[in-house]
Amino acid sequence: QVQLVESGGGLVQAGDSLGLSCAASGRAFSTYAMAWFRQAPGKEREFVAALKWDGLRTYYADSVKGRFTISGDNAKNTEYLQMSKLKPEDTAVYYCAAATSRRAISSILQGTLDAWGQGTLVTVSS
Repeated sequence: QVQLVESGGGLVQAGDSLGLSCAASGRAFSTYAMAWFRQAPGKEREFVAALKWDGLRTYYADSVKGRFTISGDNAKNTEYLQMSKLKPEDTAVYYCAAATSRRAISSILQGTLDAWGQGTLVTVSS
């Protein structure tokens, strides 16, 4: 089983930048893709970004495209989310997630993943 631990959340001001990290651990596992989701107060969880190790393809929600960058180190089973030009509407709990087997990207974007982190809070003040 894969365990995911996020770090890097905090309180920032609008326009600031912030980086999140997610480390995966467990016995004899590999990940096909990793992703970030977020859930704002009173709202449903939404997709933010995803990274497929095969070809290092990246995918972004329209709301963060051009401001957020997902990256990772497959050898270290770690992914990152660099967030810039943050807005108050980016305030949410950010969750790291991983797929341990091949699947369609549409499934990943819809949240069909095998492991989830506990979440880290990002608060953007205006």
